[in-house]
Amino acid sequence: MPDMDRRTALAGVSLFATTLAAPAFAAPRSSIVRTRNGRVAGTRESGLHVFRGLRYGQDTGRRRFQSPVPPGSWSSVADASRFAPSCPQQGEQERTSEDCLFLNIWTPAPDPRARRPVMLYIHGGAYSNGSVVDPLNDGRHLAATGDVVVVTVNHRLNALGYLYLARLDPRLADSGNAGQLDLILALQWVRDNIAAFGGDPGNILVFGQSGGGAKIATMMAMPAARGLFHRAITMSGQQVTASGPLNASRRTSAYLRKLGLSETDLSPLLTLPVERLIDALRAEDPILGGGIYMGPVLDMKWLERHPFWPDAAPQSNAIPMMLGNTRDETRAFIDPGGPKLKGLDWGNLPGRMGPELRMDILPEWVVAQYRAHYPDWSAERIFYAATTAGRSWPGQIIEAEARARAGTRTWAYQVDFQSPTRLERGAPHTMDIALSFGTLDAPGSFTGTGADAQAASRAMMARFIAFAREGDPGSDWPVYDLEKRPTMIFDTRSRVEQDPRGWERELFARVPYIQPGS
Repeated sequence: MPDMDRRTALAGVSLFATTLAAPAFAAPRSSIVRTRNGRVAGTRESGLHVFRGLRYGQDTGRRRFQSPVPPGSWSSVADASRFAPSCPQQGEQERTSEDCLFLNIWTPAPDPRARRPVMLYIHGGAYSNGSVVDPLNDGRHLAATGDVVVVTVNHRLNALGYLYLARLDPRLADSGNAGQLDLILALQWVRDNIAAFGGDPGNILVFGQSGGGAKIATMMAMPAARGLFHRAITMSGQQVTASGPLNASRRTSAYLRKLGLSETDLSPLLTLPVERLIDALRAEDPILGGGIYMGPVLDMKWLERHPFWPDAAPQSNAIPMMLGNTRDETRAFIDPGGPKLKGLDWGNLPGRMGPELRMDILPEWVVAQYRAHYPDWSAERIFYAATTAGRSWPGQIIEAEARARAGTRTWAYQVDFQSPTRLERGAPHTMDIALSFGTLDAPGSFTGTGADAQAASRAMMARFIAFAREGDPGSDWPVYDLEKRPTMIFDTRSRVEQDPRGWERELFARVPYIQPGS
């Protein structure tokens, strides 16, 4: 089978003419566009028009735990030359603020007649962390290579976006899904304004990695998001079920106890310094243990059913969808030099691997199955393979199967490209970010910049661009079905394989999958 058809190959033929070999940014020049709220001034960079820090919603610090509202109008020209703050969160971020409803645009030309496909990216970091300010998420290579308009979006996270307070105070009925409502508001802004930047409001692809993919899967079941996007790609990020309201309430109780607040008076919660709210995220999760989980809630207002249980949400079955994972997902989460792997041998492998499978299955039996299939593998390699198959892949399989049963247009992929700079990492979670954006030389990328990485990235970008343009990644990549399960393998030589990890899929299908955070 050829690696890719001619149409898809042509979409990516000029990729690295504009990627690694791209000239340094030219001196910025003003580029002014009129939005429905007012004029904005971006910059000209290497032939692209770039707009950073475009406001799509008002300051949420003034409306803490409430649904977002559109921005007002302005008369002067707003500066859109630098990134705006990201949502406050644990860990280091350059600039954070509750006033974080901003997006960024890269476009070949802000010509309303152009009607280019729009690729809107939602960052990962579960529902708690992350930002599109990360250089890995820079949209310049995609925009230049594919002649598309690229949009990246920041929104509320953690307690600010997903603390479920509706059962305690009816005035905060939107709190459990506020972060999702931010994304819906951003999509509404794009629908209403993207034509002025050269984009087609009738052809919007949403794509997201990890938590970004999960947010997309959730929106596919939210009636308020209906019609706002027309294709979807989820990258190592699924959401089979949302958090139940009772479990979400238990987490809220634990969080309030950490803050020392009463459930009968939430008024102090609205005025506490945001640093206190972030610090309280160290509260122990009463269901999962560890740090407290916050994510979308089945609140029966904005989210009335689970995204992919008991079936795929019918409202999105007409939307073409691509979904995939990396081959070695858990190598990003579990340090090969850490305590879980130190001194690992065949005797202690089941005990150390069991908790990481995130499902109730006999770990000794799982180890025996892997040793029978791969007699030459080390205990460490089996540890990572089994935890990836049991913890990271089932959600993707469930979603792909649900859509296949509904007769939808769905394509599955797997990233096999191995890091040449961190050989112990293999093909871990987050590997697909740099490959899909072409940002191989960005800080934080571990793809390397050699010919093999370029080939893998060229193939992945070409497929994503073709999917954004046509709603189909290429005629040589068949739609996913339950018989052959065709899967694109992105690697130094990308190709389609039939059910590439079939026996592992069948092994872990013996026990129920429980969505983390449910």
